[in-house]
Amino acid sequence: MPQRLAQLKADHPDKRVLTYYQDEARLGQHGTLTRVWARVGSRPPAIRQTQYDYLYVFGAVCPENGDAAGLIAPQVNTGTMNAFLQQFAAGLPPDVHAAMVLDRAGWHVAQALKIPTNVTLILLPPKSPELNPAENLWHYLRSHYWSNRLYPTWDDLKEAAILAWRAVCLVPELIKSICAD
Repeated sequence: MPQRLAQLKADHPDKRVLTYYQDEARLGQHGTLTRVWARVGSRPPAIRQTQYDYLYVFGAVCPENGDAAGLIAPQVNTGTMNAFLQQFAAGLPPDVHAAMVLDRAGWHVAQALKIPTNVTLILLPPKSPELNPAENLWHYLRSHYWSNRLYPTWDDLKEAAILAWRAVCLVPELIKSICAD
């Protein structure tokens, strides 16, 4: 990847090349159980829903400057990825070209994917989520905001996703800390 980034910088000498890491997370009513503090010997109660409504949070983070971009969607597919890329590219400053590092999900490599001119996609090796710092963001959001919660409706899921995103992803220093590569 360092060679690819060096080539991008050479190809775009008039731009700042920033590396963003992209991924998606599923947030649903079925939820996640996590550890909680409790007295020794006690069994703390935890909420576990059995409904199966869910949504997806698309995100891209730049550990260098703490920038983050996101999109909440009811499904994950090439059309949603195109909407995310369009929104992401529109939010970049004019002097920036983004190197977006992502996995090889079907919607990331589809023929119908429309890649904006100010974004270059760099695919990670297969089966290597540990190389994507965006995975750390999902772990943080699940353990601090999305776990052990009750979400009666899809709108409640959406509200939880928005509140967590605002609390974490709009704080550049926190993104730098969580997603340090």
